[in-house]
Amino acid sequence: MLRLTEIKLPLGHAPDALPAAIAKRLRVSPADILSQTVIRCGHDARKKSAIALIYTVDVVLKDEASALTRADGDRNVRLAPDTEYKFVAQAPQGLTERPLVIGAGPCGLFAALILAQMGFRPIILDRGKVVRQRTQDTWGLWRRSVLNPESNVQFGEGGAGTFSDGKLYSQIKDPRFLGRKVLTEFVKAGAPEEILTAAKPHIGTFRLVKMVESLRETIESLGGEYRFQSRVDDIDVAVDDDGTRHVRGVRLASGETIAAKHVVLAVGHSARDTFQMLLERGVAIEAKPFSIGFRIEHPQSLIDRARFGASKKELGAADYKLVHHAANGRDVYSFCMCPGGTVVAAASEPGRVVTNGMSQYSRNERNANAGIVVGITPSDYPGGPLAGIDFQRHWEERAFAAGGENYKAPAQRVGDFLAGRASTELGEVIPSYRPGVTPTDLSSCLPDYAIAAIREALTAFGKQIKGFDMDDAVLTGVETRTSSPIRIQRGDDFQSLNTRGLFPAGEGAGFAGGILSAGVDGIKVAEAVARDMLVMLDKPAIKLEARA
Repeated sequence: MLRLTEIKLPLGHAPDALPAAIAKRLRVSPADILSQTVIRCGHDARKKSAIALIYTVDVVLKDEASALTRADGDRNVRLAPDTEYKFVAQAPQGLTERPLVIGAGPCGLFAALILAQMGFRPIILDRGKVVRQRTQDTWGLWRRSVLNPESNVQFGEGGAGTFSDGKLYSQIKDPRFLGRKVLTEFVKAGAPEEILTAAKPHIGTFRLVKMVESLRETIESLGGEYRFQSRVDDIDVAVDDDGTRHVRGVRLASGETIAAKHVVLAVGHSARDTFQMLLERGVAIEAKPFSIGFRIEHPQSLIDRARFGASKKELGAADYKLVHHAANGRDVYSFCMCPGGTVVAAASEPGRVVTNGMSQYSRNERNANAGIVVGITPSDYPGGPLAGIDFQRHWEERAFAAGGENYKAPAQRVGDFLAGRASTELGEVIPSYRPGVTPTDLSSCLPDYAIAAIREALTAFGKQIKGFDMDDAVLTGVETRTSSPIRIQRGDDFQSLNTRGLFPAGEGAGFAGGILSAGVDGIKVAEAVARDMLVMLDKPAIKLEARA
């Protein structure tokens, strides 16, 4: 099988245009093409009057060797890689030990799924509720200003990614095509097949809910066990005579203890109490950079015009990705852009306001939104490994105070923000944040250096996207949970640097950013757990046939 890349065709091309383009590229007759499979389809909208679709295609020919010889030197024609997932181990018969997976977000979900598919029957512990009950609790904050600290946008089945745009693309290096395994399992769980071919696949919240439920059923059918509303409050760490630390189990908030020699920590970036507990137990943790800022909203039609010249049904709602290097040395960039979406309340602690972005599969809401965030480093919040959490909390509390009451968020027109004056009313762009917003001055909700950098960046972004700095665009604060403020240090074996049997994983541990990369990290950690369990049993890892 051959893989062809960079096949460019006009938007709205005829159905037979792709086979013709393949035949032309390979210099063969269309009759010589036995099959073709679209692997990816993106678009090039740099020329709005001539938007093109860009295809990557796998092709089976009658005589592939000759075609490959003729294409010698063409970097866009090569042998297709093997993208089928291959398991690294299988649990031996009669195995009684069961690994624990803490957290049922994307990372924990795929760690549990892979372990279950290899026969290791994991136990999944999550502090929150099943996804539909969690959804009701989340709506409780959005509709009634009632926050449940254990069941919200951050905590519960599906993790923070459930209430997001459901983006399924990443810039991680993936030589083993583990991302393909993630997407394939999502399709089996009910995602549209187009996520396998779209250049920037997404799912949306409502579909994610059903998929998470389906994946849970799969894991349980393979011997896995879920336990919700089971917050882990402590880990049992033993120290051998030679000083080696190793996990022996966990203690739940209920007081119950569960023995385990292998524990996957996939707790997400907002499990602040868990991070504190781990630090107190001597687990190696370090502070890491993250970003803070606001959510910005524009009419989606404005972004469509800027990107496509007009709204294009074939392409859906337009997105953007922007970066600016400010004069004060700060990097400002767009984060988690949600076309046709809404800004949502994402707080997980009382008395604090946090924003995030979300959209449904259709992406047909009136506004486009994105985080406009500023990069910060541990030098901005000196202190111990958890100083970044204190930093986040400070600005979340300032946003709560500026919002006034009932988890309303502070908001400001871009024109007022740039002029340095408080907003007293809003204009053309109606904020989508619920429970609602309070027009105010956002300059009190972030550090001065961040405010200055964002002001400069908005003007620069207005030169890249006409209207981006329009007066009536709305900023809503604050965005503080862009990524984890800590990294739980681990070695090449994916285990904690100083605590054997503890496997830090995913976004909360500082090793992923987004649904796809978290799922990929979950797969890698599950493989590491399986290998280590077999080593402890003095059994070799078993290479299995692909079973994706």
